[in-house]
Amino acid sequence: MSSTVPQVDRSDRPRPQVRVFVVDDNDGFRESLVALLDTDELLVVGEANSGEQALDLAPDLAPDVVVMDVRMPSMGGVEATRRMKEALPEVGIVALTGNEGQDVVRDMLVAGATGFVLKDSDGDEILHAVLQAAQGGGLLSPEVTPTVIDALTEALERERRRSNELEQAHRALIERSVRRHEQVARLGHELRTPVTVILGMAQTLSDDTAPSDQRQDLLDRLVTRAGDLARLVERFELAVDAAFTEKVDVNEIARVAAGLDERVHVRTGDDVPLANLNTVVAQRLLEELVENGLKFSDAPATVEVVVRRGPGGAEVRVIDHGPGIEEGDRERIFAPLEQAEELNARRHQGTGMGLSLARTAARAADGDVVIERSDPQGTTFLWRVGPPA
Repeated sequence: MSSTVPQVDRSDRPRPQVRVFVVDDNDGFRESLVALLDTDELLVVGEANSGEQALDLAPDLAPDVVVMDVRMPSMGGVEATRRMKEALPEVGIVALTGNEGQDVVRDMLVAGATGFVLKDSDGDEILHAVLQAAQGGGLLSPEVTPTVIDALTEALERERRRSNELEQAHRALIERSVRRHEQVARLGHELRTPVTVILGMAQTLSDDTAPSDQRQDLLDRLVTRAGDLARLVERFELAVDAAFTEKVDVNEIARVAAGLDERVHVRTGDDVPLANLNTVVAQRLLEELVENGLKFSDAPATVEVVVRRGPGGAEVRVIDHGPGIEEGDRERIFAPLEQAEELNARRHQGTGMGLSLARTAARAADGDVVIERSDPQGTTFLWRVGPPA
């Protein structure tokens, strides 16, 4: 327990406006400070030589302002200020120190000090700081002000960077939410066409209006359409799950794709970063691109999968040797239920959903699927995987 400090008894004079409590471990300086604060406007109601003693005495003394030494043994001014503000939130605290270091100033201000002056400041400056604190204001010594400005500038710059990062993250979250909403909203529209076809054929068979020689053909087509619909639902499920991610080795995803067909050749990169992806979705996405390449590349032509590091993360190129895609069709083929071939000249069957869902899944993971090159010798699809993990 700290030694007892005799309390100042001035109860015989009229009660002034501001009650002041002085805390300093240096007896000589504390006495000088008490003498300085003995004015018509101020009343020193108590003294303490440590942070612990200050906390013990303050509730009974009920000061308006505490003049707090920063450097004290055991409990320093920062901790004493923090605790005193918790116990007496309305009290003003003026920090006093012989050290104007940036950390000291910042810590005292964060703890709750409303003013900060040096011990060798002019007496009027100390008095002014106490009066300002009593009125809810604050005062900083000129010697301290540049330090505080530097600290505030640094804090504001950190806050600005943090605010920008949060804003960017918020925008990305909104964009991803919008993409997912659009994706789910399209479900009903895009499923309606194959379901309508299946229902029509089933109704014809049920009504027994189809000629007997066409019934088997209708049944075969019904089975095919139902299979296409099942695969379509599976693709949608994968696209919806695209936001659930983990750290994925894109090279390994490409190696799995190589097992689809002996015509698939894979080249991986040594410095390809891991990516935040849903593993199953990533595999299906690449399978869609590879299957599309195999579909339009007549055997024995190969489909190459090339994995490289790009400026924004991993990049995967799927290179086929098909007939190429006309300039005007290069965005259309990514629309739902679209294919590059005209219906009356179609050689390759399918629902026209593979490329659309590949792009949707890529964008849900902050990447994209685009056509990088296409000519009569073949097409290169580029999957920008997205930011690295």
